[in-house]
Amino acid sequence: MEIIEGSIVRSIAGRDKGDLFIVLSREGDFVYLANGELRKVDHPKKKKLKHLQGTNSVSDFVSNKLATAGKVTNSEVRKALAEFN
Repeated sequence: MEIIEGSIVRSIAGRDKGDLFIVLSREGDFVYLANGELRKVDHPKKKKLKHLQGTNSVSDFVSNKLATAGKVTNSEVRKALAEFN
């Protein structure tokens, strides 16, 4: 599955290994991630695609909000991840 904006992914490398994130944007081989708690939307984590595992799940709410408004809040990211779990 292609990793797009709004995708829910799991980190497979680094000190955040095993944590879930939502993709906020993508630039080539890099994505910007947030989870609304330790990684806020204002300061997303830049991570290589090869260090991520897709979950085959996309948060429709986050994806639509990023497409229309261009920004989501930390609480919306936390809610989307909680619904996934």
